[in-house]
Amino acid sequence: MELAFVRSVRMGPEAAAQVKRVAQQQHVALSVHAPYYINLNSSDPAKIEASRERIRNAARVGWQCGAGHIVFHAGYYHDDPAERVYDRIRLQLSELVEQLRSEGIAVRLRPETTGKASQFGTLEEIVELSRDLDMVSPCIDFSHLHSRSQRNNSYGAFMVQLRYIEDRLGRPGLDDVHIHISGIDYSAKGERKHLMLADSDLAYTELLQALLDVGATGRVICESPHTEQDALLLQQTYRELQARPQ
Repeated sequence: MELAFVRSVRMGPEAAAQVKRVAQQQHVALSVHAPYYINLNSSDPAKIEASRERIRNAARVGWQCGAGHIVFHAGYYHDDPAERVYDRIRLQLSELVEQLRSEGIAVRLRPETTGKASQFGTLEEIVELSRDLDMVSPCIDFSHLHSRSQRNNSYGAFMVQLRYIEDRLGRPGLDDVHIHISGIDYSAKGERKHLMLADSDLAYTELLQALLDVGATGRVICESPHTEQDALLLQQTYRELQARPQ
């Protein structure tokens, strides 16, 4: 389950301790989605510091809740070259990693692949950050990757993406995946909104088969509008694929 701190991080230590206790009792693995209002490539130093503080707060409270993974959208390109944006975001994350480490907060920061070409977050960028920095690993949103490119929506495409992760990060890249799945509505500019899986063209059965075929383990978070309904659909589909004769 992902704690959706997407508007703000508002939880005190007592509530966080209660969340951690119940999650442990119910054997629920927790992660956190940090606020949407993050741009580590802003031209305004105050906005950069506010973005860093939002990630820090999400990590601190998430750690108190027992959540070891902090997901966030890292920023926007604006009119800057992609290579320069990568370097800026890498620098900001490296400093955040050092600060969290100094506080004893041993979370994984997980920048997410994004659904619009205006947003930093191609598969290649997110994987390279994970190669370059300690305590950083990918959050792969396959729905975003589909809407960003308007392809990458078949068993073969999913296998290429998963093998790329393995090639660049080694087997650990597939042994601790953090994945988002939902239906997605998109235009030529990319993501518009999330949809129920049945109302979208996402080839989710083929994606689940690819995850099975590469032996991926970790977490899948459903982000459909009616989360529980599609989470159960994904679970049922995955179990049916597992049960098929090989």
